[in-house]
Amino acid sequence: MSSDDQTSAPGRPTRLTAAAAVCAAEGLALVVGGVYMLVMGLLGRPDSPSQAEMGGLTLMALGVIPLAAARGLLRQRSWSRGPAIITQLIGLIPAWTLLRASGALIPLGVVLAAVVVTGLVLLVNPTTAQALGIRSRA
Repeated sequence: MSSDDQTSAPGRPTRLTAAAAVCAAEGLALVVGGVYMLVMGLLGRPDSPSQAEMGGLTLMALGVIPLAAARGLLRQRSWSRGPAIITQLIGLIPAWTLLRASGALIPLGVVLAAVVVTGLVLLVNPTTAQALGIRSRA
């Protein structure tokens, strides 16, 4: 049995489940980061409490997108691939920024870039598209 034939649930390829896991991890990271920023804005001593609070709320709201996409991918909904791909593409921006930084931020950029590229590869894979009912134009 090839890896394309393996399924993690009835009728769901392993690659689709892995793509959903990547999206869920990204969404969870955004929500956790947002909660941290919000709490630090409320209880800490940031330079601008309102900016920290708004940043936290924004990150939490942005975290909902990949979480919803992950749920859609697990349920094999074709609409979910679009938000998932957009999330991966947007993730390239902070990855690139971190890779161009210095010190301890570079390894973080490497990890983020690896996660984002892995997510993209899984999402554009023909097996994933077929499982979601997306037909190729070729």
